Amino acid sequence: MTQQQANESKPLGKPAEPATCRHHESWYDRLPFDDTADFEAANRGLIARPSGDTVERADGRIAWDFRAYDFEADEQAPLTVNPSLWRLARLNTIAGLFKVTEHIYQIRGFDLSNMNIIEGDSGLIIMDPLVSTEVARAGLELYYEHRPRKPVVAVIYTHSHVDHFGGVKGVTSDEDVAAGQVRIYAPEGFMEEAVSENVLAGPAMGRRAQYMYGNLLPKGPTGQVDAGLGKGTSRGTITLIAPTDEIRESIETRVIDGVEIEFQLTPGTEAPAEMNLYFPQWRALCVAENACRCQHNILTIRGAQVRDPKVWSYYLGETLARYGDRSDVLFAQHHWPTWGADDIREFLADQRDMYAFLNDETLRLLNHGLTPLDIADHLRQLPEPLAQKWHARDYYGSVSHNVRAVYQRFMGFYDANPASLNPLPTVESARRHVAWMGGADAVLERARASFAEGDYRWVAEVVNKVVFADPDHQAARELQADALEQLGYQTENTTWRNAYLTGAQELRQGVTPTRGGGVAGDLLQALTPSQFFDLLAVRLNTPKVAGRTLRLNWLLSGPDESYALTVRNGVLTYRAGDRHAEADVEIRMARRLLARVGLKPGGFQAALKDGSVEVRGAMSELAWLFGAMDRFSGPFNIITPASLPDEAQA
Repeated sequence: MTQQQANESKPLGKPAEPATCRHHESWYDRLPFDDTADFEAANRGLIARPSGDTVERADGRIAWDFRAYDFEADEQAPLTVNPSLWRLARLNTIAGLFKVTEHIYQIRGFDLSNMNIIEGDSGLIIMDPLVSTEVARAGLELYYEHRPRKPVVAVIYTHSHVDHFGGVKGVTSDEDVAAGQVRIYAPEGFMEEAVSENVLAGPAMGRRAQYMYGNLLPKGPTGQVDAGLGKGTSRGTITLIAPTDEIRESIETRVIDGVEIEFQLTPGTEAPAEMNLYFPQWRALCVAENACRCQHNILTIRGAQVRDPKVWSYYLGETLARYGDRSDVLFAQHHWPTWGADDIREFLADQRDMYAFLNDETLRLLNHGLTPLDIADHLRQLPEPLAQKWHARDYYGSVSHNVRAVYQRFMGFYDANPASLNPLPTVESARRHVAWMGGADAVLERARASFAEGDYRWVAEVVNKVVFADPDHQAARELQADALEQLGYQTENTTWRNAYLTGAQELRQGVTPTRGGGVAGDLLQALTPSQFFDLLAVRLNTPKVAGRTLRLNWLLSGPDESYALTVRNGVLTYRAGDRHAEADVEIRMARRLLARVGLKPGGFQAALKDGSVEVRGAMSELAWLFGAMDRFSGPFNIITPASLPDEAQA
């Protein structure tokens, strides 16, 4: 058993404190728990449950475990889970093959996302084949157990996030696509966006995603219970096949295997490249991930670029106006469908209004001078009656962090208070705060009194100073973990719960070494040369190269391209379509080898030996350059101070 598996099977173990129990009791009066319509909708059209208990990888490890959430069978929420969150968690356990309407089927509960299967004249159109190949293949096999075994003739990626394309090689292959037997459709800009978000800041996002999704937590009432959009992310093989067809017009109609599809591009909404789809033959509307059964993120807590809620709201309004009166069923890439024209129109209008409110009310308040934290504390929830709608609750995004994201989008990190311009770094500030407050023991004595009063937010904030001032202070770590744990039990938001509880676990058990964590091979292969050189520039260790210069020509074939790279003043820059007249080094190679040669350990040396790379000029300079590249490996500290590894030092 690995350390990660040991952590996942070990419960955190502490019960809910009295203040948390009282907090949960109040929720039953706040929301309409007697409304069971979502449970009826989530079970509607069920054809079959998953045919096995687990989905395994080729190496025998489990990619998905359908038994992991059996503890959520009880209707009554345990005292360690927010009642509203428990309700969603139970809805997300409803898994299997579902009929949405004639010719449209849905695989749900096999991953964070849904895979939709459209029956054409001669074959199947697969829409968004999940995160990994193993679960996508298992989902397709479940479909085949109950429907005719037609071949896959097309794949549609609705948008550029990995949970909507990563399993593509579980439903088709490079060979079938290359032979023209399968076409792949995606919105304009898909490839660039799919690759870019996972590369330049990929290691940091991956580590932060462990907190957001609770991947390292045990499944159970005191651990991970859900991920908001679904139960969690599968742990299989991530793949990518480039689209053969791009949707470029704002409204574009295609007929694919006899199925008429009207594509509506919605760029800059939930993803930079995204599109909705309308099926007029069956009056069915797919809204991709633009409208879910929860509030989504303007900025994910794992990190990403801030999304534009005004644009998001605008496109939802366009969708409502164009398809609201023509749709009998609405389905999406997460959660369960909505049936009935009236309910569809209300759902789309609510989602439109929600993102408009987050944008406009934040701007109103910041123009009165409120800071991000002021705005978050002032708003707290959506306006009534929207706050009473289950499909607008804070399960994934939250009003609190979304309004701060809107502030960031318009105003940046600075709140205009000069005291915030140049604060002390985290550890130094923590040490001074603790000393100023009379030392660690004095802080902890008062913090324990606050904990007993149920003031967990304050305890988490103030004891964090002690932990950062002295990460080995065991009593501080324990109290900080206890406070985070209670906050995790109380919150309605899945990502907040996972973050709180992961922080508590790492304070108690330390950081878990994890396998992998790098960028999937298919994503690396999809890098454009510009993205490849951008990544080299990010990895360049400036202190190691400061004061030295290098001029390098990088010449590619298939197709022919040239890039002039310059290392100067500690940075790497490049010009596409150019070359240095007098270069120190010149590299010639096939474009398809870029990622294998330039990013894998030992790849360049191996390519020199087998002749797939030709180098002219000062080999010592090239060796110096690659020797100055950082490698991002291993999980860094989050809940305790992070530091540069020795190999990343100058």
